[in-house]
Formats: sequence, C-alpha cells, structure tokens
Amino acid sequence: MSAPERIPPRSVTPPSPAELLALGELTVRGRVREASNAVLYCTVEHQGHSAPCVYKPVAGERPLWDFPDGTLAQREVAAYEISEATGWGLVPPTVLRDGPYGQGMCQLWVEVATDGHPDGSGNGSGEGSGDGGGEIEGPELLALVEGDEPGPGWKAVGFAEVGEGRTALLVHADDVRLRRLAVLDAVINNGDRKGGHLLPAAGGRLYAIDHGVTFNADDKLRTLLWGWAGEPLPDDVLEVLGRLTDQLAEGGPLSARLAELITEAEIKALRARVATLLRTKVHPEPSGQWPAIPWPPV
Repeated sequence: MSAPERIPPRSVTPPSPAELLALGELTVRGRVREASNAVLYCTVEHQGHSAPCVYKPVAGERPLWDFPDGTLAQREVAAYEISEATGWGLVPPTVLRDGPYGQGMCQLWVEVATDGHPDGSGNGSGEGSGDGGGEIEGPELLALVEGDEPGPGWKAVGFAEVGEGRTALLVHADDVRLRRLAVLDAVINNGDRKGGHLLPAAGGRLYAIDHGVTFNADDKLRTLLWGWAGEPLPDDVLEVLGRLTDQLAEGGPLSARLAELITEAEIKALRARVATLLRTKVHPEPSGQWPAIPWPPV
C-alpha cells in the first residue's frame, strides 16, 4: 500500500496590525504610571500572532475644560486615519475597541531606537504630568543649545529657562520627518505636541503618539515644531494636502469614517485648515491667542 499523499499545511496570511489590534484578545500586562490618563501596556493575540500595544480606556480619561468628556480615544483614532490618508505613516496603527475596562483606544507599541537600537521605551513614555525636568526626548530630534543661533541642520523654536537664571535655545532637527509631522499637527490641530511624543524607531522611521487633544474646532495648535513657521510648504506636501482635500470631501469614505469619531463642526474646521494651508502655501505661525508651546515641553 502506498503511503498517503502528504498535504502541505495551508499558509495563513498574517493579520494586518490594525486587524490584530481590533480582533485580538487583549491582555493587560501593566500600567504606564507617568501618564496623566490611564495608559495600560498590553499584548494582543489573534490567529497565532501577537504584538505589544497600548490600551487607553475611555473610563480612564481625565475631563478637560475645552474638549467633550470621553472623546480623547476617538480623536486618537481620527489622527491615525488622517496620518494614513497622507501616506506618511506617522501615527502607529490605532483602533477603537472594547477591552477589559470598556471601550478605548488601542495602539501598536513602538520601541524607541537610540542610534538604531531599541532602548525599551515607547508609546507610554511621553504622556507625563511631571514638572518638565529631565532631558528632551528623541535622539537627534530636539536639543537645548547655547547661543542665539541653532546651527546647521537645526531650526530654532525659542529660549527656555534651564535653571539658575540661565536660558538656552530650544531647537529641533531640520528633518523631513519632523516637517511632515509639523504639517500633520497643523491639519489635526494638535494642542499638545511635546518632545516625549516623538518616537524614533529602528530603520529610520519616526512615529508620533498622544493625539487625544486634537481636532478642536477652535485654534489649539501647541507644538515644539515651530521651526518652519512662516516658511513655504514643500511642493510634495502641497500635493499631499491636495489629495487630502479630495479624500475629505462630503460623502467620501474618509469623511464617513471621521463622522464616527469627531463632530460635524470639527470635520468642517478640519477641511478649513487644509484649505488654508493650500491657499497660503506656508507653515502656520503662532496665533498669539493660545500658548504656542505645550507645558511641560517634554
């Protein structure tokens, strides 16, 4: 009798990161205690695949005077949707889902790389509520320097007190990834772009996290990335904004998705910000009606 024919095992396509986050079993492993809201470090597993992630339950959000209660998780997901629409991939995969403590935002964990080597920190490290002490986060992205000029390869933000009556010039890298992020922040009206929200990853990727205070209908832009303020937007950025305008048209899939996450007034304000960037063709400048730099800056 001949041996039965061996049938090779059927290959299973791994789930995408978003599918893994949305469909996987979520297990809480710990809490990021430095965060101002509840931030839980978790693992998610689905179809034999697993990944570390961050879970921020709506129930753990602290009320804010200028944002509706219980909406920060949705805004984080909306920021991811806009990031994906630009094609820049600056926000880690992020979904809205149920978890052990109710509905919340679930985001793929990103290991921070120092000189190309992960150092074990990641998504939860930048949402602190401390006194602003310590080093600026993000290797080769932000720095405090002596003197009045940023130096080659750097853009000046402003002067900062460093103790004992001394000041130093806060600078950020003249980096195309940061420049795109500055544009993304202007589009989503980010009210809290701190240094600790920048995650340089292995392979030269840059990710940005903590987008809960975004998409307000009023101007709330606060950021450390003012170095290009008033400068012309690059042509490739204008092309991306033009495509984003089309995707944000009423009745389109992106607008329909955003309608599940933010209000109609906020979507209209989003369209208006993109239109303003395309009309002026320059990076925005501080309005003077709202603190331009977040506190604490890290």
